[in-house]
Amino acid sequence: MDQNSSREMSGAAPVPAGLPDRVDGLALFLDIDGTLLDIADTPDGIVVPPGLAGALERLTARLGGAMALVTGRSLATVDRLFPGLSATVNGLHGAEWRDGSGRVFAPDTTDAFSGAKQRLREQAARWPGVVFEDKGPAFAAHYRLAPASESQVRRLMQALAETVGDRWKLQEGKAVVELRPHGRDKGDALMQTMGQKAFAGRRPLAIGDDVTDEAMFAAANRLGGLSVRVGTDGRETLARGRLASPAELRGWIERVSR
Repeated sequence: MDQNSSREMSGAAPVPAGLPDRVDGLALFLDIDGTLLDIADTPDGIVVPPGLAGALERLTARLGGAMALVTGRSLATVDRLFPGLSATVNGLHGAEWRDGSGRVFAPDTTDAFSGAKQRLREQAARWPGVVFEDKGPAFAAHYRLAPASESQVRRLMQALAETVGDRWKLQEGKAVVELRPHGRDKGDALMQTMGQKAFAGRRPLAIGDDVTDEAMFAAANRLGGLSVRVGTDGRETLARGRLASPAELRGWIERVSR
């Protein structure tokens, strides 16, 4: 009888397919939106379920510090969502990060970038349902509530990208177009983080849900680790495992954190 069958007979929930039933020897890399947390209509609409922050902190301790959040959100936003979390954080798709010792690294901006950000802020206010998101060294336009504005958003973001120079690049996601720092992605973030003392000698487990997480999956696969995509939309992915929903992942985190 396999382990999952034993758990089902004893009344315990089975471990989701693609996830291990133990975390010994692993280094965990987690996206946030659509992975840890359910997608919301607006960037500020996401909800952190009760108990999740505590489970993440317990899991960080159980892994000896070998846990990292790797997200398109800024460090400041991550700190608002999970105040006091001791895990390593890679924000803006890896362009800014805070290591396990608390040291923070962030890219500089330019006057041209600030001007482009202000132009998007003003234009988004004229498009009902389009939401402007200021991420500091990055900014984004969300059109989930205004799908008819997608082409306008794309055209404007392309025009703004041409004004700021090659230090920034366009990044598309789920109903969002973002202008983010060029030169690093989530795969780079994983590789760099694996060089930290707490992560050394472990196998990476990367979990995400969107196109920006594919670089993280590729990096984990190259290192002989595990990669899991959250979602059931059937999109092709480099991830070698799948989960149905963030709720399924949260249940696993609660289980292995104890």
